[in-house]
Amino acid sequence: MTGRLTVLVSGVPWDGVKGSERQLAEALTAHTDVLWVDPPVSPATPARYRGLAGEGRRWRPRSRPVSDRLTRLTPVALPGLSRPGVRATTWPLVRAQLRRVLRGLRRWPDTVIACSTHDVLGRWGAGVTKVLYGTDDWVAGAELMGIDVQQVVAGERRNLARADVVLAVGPELAARWRDHGVTPVVFPNGVDPGAYAGIDAVTPIELPPGFPDKIAGLCGQLSDRIDLRLLEAVADTGVGLLLVGPRAPGWQPERVGALLARDNVHHTGPVPFERLLPCLARFGVGLTPYADTAFNRASFPLKTLEYLAAGLPVVSTDLPASRRLQAEFRELEITGDADSFALGVLDALATSPTRARVAARRAFARRHSWAARAAHLVELLEIREGTT
Repeated sequence: MTGRLTVLVSGVPWDGVKGSERQLAEALTAHTDVLWVDPPVSPATPARYRGLAGEGRRWRPRSRPVSDRLTRLTPVALPGLSRPGVRATTWPLVRAQLRRVLRGLRRWPDTVIACSTHDVLGRWGAGVTKVLYGTDDWVAGAELMGIDVQQVVAGERRNLARADVVLAVGPELAARWRDHGVTPVVFPNGVDPGAYAGIDAVTPIELPPGFPDKIAGLCGQLSDRIDLRLLEAVADTGVGLLLVGPRAPGWQPERVGALLARDNVHHTGPVPFERLLPCLARFGVGLTPYADTAFNRASFPLKTLEYLAAGLPVVSTDLPASRRLQAEFRELEITGDADSFALGVLDALATSPTRARVAARRAFARRHSWAARAAHLVELLEIREGTT
């Protein structure tokens, strides 16, 4: 690793769903070396994750190269790392391990990006630019997932106070953060158009015999973020419903189980990002069926841009981020209740996918690339460094 160094402390592991943090980190390597820091693991972590931090009983922080300009660190914490009492030791341990790795690299970061409310932005010195990257409204997410809201609020306030640059995924989160006396930069999610460029050449995945030819697809996590009524309404029309991604076990298990048992519904389970194209090649329309919650209203669904990059029409629920995209690209279909969502899906499947329509969708997605987002962030950092 040579040149500038950015440390990105992620709220999600590298091996999880390839979300905004990982895609931004990869795009930043065009401008800077990146040290990615996973959330910490502990000896109590299930065995299937133990490869992250060593083998057998030899638990230690582990760094390894991902590419020429990106290194990954998985720190290790004490068992029960999120419990009161033990929690106070977790992030001091993470920071100590991070410094140890930096000493081994003989590098000190130019920029540290925190993608959570955890205590990672302090203690870096005057020469390091500290960035808080709000990928979601963490406070609204804590309420949705039953996490200690006060703990999240306290961490958010601490990081807002310490950050030199604050990025908010949308105007809704930026507006809430302005109440804390900061001036956030609205920094929407992006897409990697190149990851979908080969979709016309791939062989679509095989589906059960007799599965409908016309298929509506959903790519992403099946969880409380999704409005289950919309998926049920789409399945009720008789078209094929293809669901690609992990399923949260606590998400309305009886209703979800009944949906997945239908003959015109197929769930692939988790699929690595690198193997998504054969699934997307089966879609006739991409679905963004998010529930109307404070968390979702402040979000920017990655899947909408990803569907468009694959050349697909999109039917979405009425989210502020979707409205902003629709203002630029009128073809994006936004609907209200379950019946209108299902009708929007049927309309999209009945419309011929002409070359001109597919090209227009892909061209729009290219305007929102992660490469452009990374270049914008680097420009913001250079402007700040030029004024300090």
